[in-house]
Amino acid sequence: MAAQPEATFSTRQRTVIVRPRDEEEAIQSSNGQHLHAVNMKSPTKSENSHMSMHLPDKKELVHLWDRFTRKGKRKIGVVESLRAIFYSSWLNIFLLLIIPAWVSRFRHFSPTVTFTLTFLTIIPLERLFDYGGEQLAHYLGIELGDLIIITLNNTVEATLAIILLKKCELVILKSTIVGVVILHLLLVPGTAFVTGGARIIEQDLHPHLTELNHSLLTLGVLSLMVPAAFFAAIDGGFVPTTSGAVNPVVNDEIRGMFLKMSRGVAILLLCVYICSRIYLHNPPGDDNALSLHLAADAPEAFKHEATHLQETDPEVNQWVCLVMLATCIALMAATAEFMVESIEFVRESGHIQVEWFGLILLPMVSFAADGTVASAFFVQYLFRHFFREPTPPTTLAKGRAIDLSIQFTLFWMPFFVLLGWWIGKPMTLLFDLFEVCVLIGACFIVNYVTADSKTNWAEGVAMVSFYIMIALCSWFYTGQTEVNFMSQCGTVAAAIAKAATGSSEA
Repeated sequence: MAAQPEATFSTRQRTVIVRPRDEEEAIQSSNGQHLHAVNMKSPTKSENSHMSMHLPDKKELVHLWDRFTRKGKRKIGVVESLRAIFYSSWLNIFLLLIIPAWVSRFRHFSPTVTFTLTFLTIIPLERLFDYGGEQLAHYLGIELGDLIIITLNNTVEATLAIILLKKCELVILKSTIVGVVILHLLLVPGTAFVTGGARIIEQDLHPHLTELNHSLLTLGVLSLMVPAAFFAAIDGGFVPTTSGAVNPVVNDEIRGMFLKMSRGVAILLLCVYICSRIYLHNPPGDDNALSLHLAADAPEAFKHEATHLQETDPEVNQWVCLVMLATCIALMAATAEFMVESIEFVRESGHIQVEWFGLILLPMVSFAADGTVASAFFVQYLFRHFFREPTPPTTLAKGRAIDLSIQFTLFWMPFFVLLGWWIGKPMTLLFDLFEVCVLIGACFIVNYVTADSKTNWAEGVAMVSFYIMIALCSWFYTGQTEVNFMSQCGTVAAAIAKAATGSSEA
């Protein structure tokens, strides 16, 4: 009998060859395992459709540039975009205070007036950051959109940290870094879990994202534990000499060693963070073009969010959105600096410990604008719930603040170390032991609460309570003297001599 011709079917990623029945054979894979025999008859229409279910269709794989430019879709006009930005929130009315706030600073008005005006000015800028990030998510996808939103939400804290680094306030800077991280690990998500879980037994987190966040958060915290443990291990207290007792580890040579270690660790942390973003944007596998939010085990709320971004049109043109965000960042950088300068009088007049000022007060001030926005929307939600039709409870837990902490430890903190290296500031990853311990505790409770990818309001109360415990104890903490000397600009010997001179004069 004559041999039947082979039928070849081409797909997006591979070519499937269908052989005749009399040439049926088992195909051996490269690892020695045997695959099933391929059916020799030509596949029917239903069989072809079954094969295509496992292979991403070309129409589903929208190139990033095509999506960003909205190829084949309606373009949003400039006038329409400006109108949408203007009406995006009633908080935009506070943008009128930008000029009075700047005048107050340059005319040297009362620090209280300057702080109030700058604080009210930052509120609408924070809201525009959120709105702009949400709009860009339509053009870039949910993963890159989330990354932009997280980065923009960290803008105020990052600006504050850069100002402190420029002024060489390294002790306060390190306390502020830890304070920002524990604020976004405990207080912010804890409050969200309490309010979000008040009317539902539990809320969901994405299991894949939660598992990855556990590893990234733990790594970021341990990157501070290792230098602190190293310093504690080599600190022998004192050694007797003919000129008296001195500490053998508080000197410029040891600090130089920590500078080298910190810069190496900073580069590694940045590499880990970049790899994690690549993984989230383009996960491996045959369905790597599909979002993790559309995975089979993803909560329905995440699938709905990803589908909503694909099917709905944005309100703002992508180029207008980028210009708006760039303008807001420039205004935010200057206004945040003015706000930080105006808050200095609180520390000086209130005799507040440096640790509490950096660990609690500055992070709260930097987040206060965003917190005010959240509070305003929460009041609006309560009004709608009690006086209008109640909103059904959502099953999606608000855990984006945890992503903010991860970015701050894996990206911004090593960035500050490398920036300090560039501008000649001795920024190291040697942090106060008390700060490292509370950070490890915060990491532990967050990972424990989110281990099952579910949350409830009782766990939110526990997180908020632990933050209050830290704030209470840090009020009485004066700081680790050895680490404070290692965090001074200039030479360590000069800082010790200056402190000794000041003590003798006192």
